Amino acid sequence: MAKKQKTQEVEVPVVETPVVATPKPKKVEPKKPAWEVKDRVYYLKKNKPLSYMLKSCNVYWFDDEKQFERELKYCENQQTCFVDEMKGDQRLSHIIFRNGSLFVAKEKTVLQKLLSIYHPYKDTLYYEFKPAQKAAEEIEILELEADAILAAREMDIDMAEAILRVEKGSSVSKMSSKELKRDLLLFARNNPMLFLELATDDNVQLRNFGIKATELGIIKLSQDQRNFLWGSNDRPIMVVPFDEHPYTALAHRFKTDEGMEIYSNIEKRLN
Repeated sequence: MAKKQKTQEVEVPVVETPVVATPKPKKVEPKKPAWEVKDRVYYLKKNKPLSYMLKSCNVYWFDDEKQFERELKYCENQQTCFVDEMKGDQRLSHIIFRNGSLFVAKEKTVLQKLLSIYHPYKDTLYYEFKPAQKAAEEIEILELEADAILAAREMDIDMAEAILRVEKGSSVSKMSSKELKRDLLLFARNNPMLFLELATDDNVQLRNFGIKATELGIIKLSQDQRNFLWGSNDRPIMVVPFDEHPYTALAHRFKTDEGMEIYSNIEKRLN
């Protein structure tokens, strides 16, 4: 009896077809217009006479794309301020500031572009008033004032005296703590940038320390302001380097190893 042959099963590899994701269409953002149509105001930067006529012809603007200077002219009967693009008659128009200002309505786009983009006297003789930019500058100033006043409120009396001594000199020695605090807050409000610079300057307090020691006679500064001496025996402490403020030099000396001993000696006598 014939034997049945076993049939071998051959595995056929299954090839998976890769699924290609359909790319999503990119969202196209609408382009903002390069030129915002709006009313604009221009101001003279320095002198503000009753009337001032700005040059409206024989001025030039360098075109980076075309690599040459292009002549500018303001003509109300033209749709451009570039002479090489003008067509027909060119009726020259005047640009006149009244009492230091010039209002240009949104319909006068040619004049606005001439003044805001191309005119060579822009930002030197006159400037465009930009409320958003002005608001940003005012916010920065207000935040600076707030930071300065907050720092002044939390400042100890010794540091307050050191900062005010830079502003007022030796008169701070006769002021009460309330007067010092009041004048410090006023200084922070009126000149916040300088106040914050002094508040972060570690030499300010050291200079004040040296000035107080001099006022109390613990140390002395020679008449030529070239030498610091001990008040009790005229023993020299240091020679002031040429072209350096005496108390700034003394503050730098206090930071050295030998100067720390001098500082400690003075501090004991102050206490």
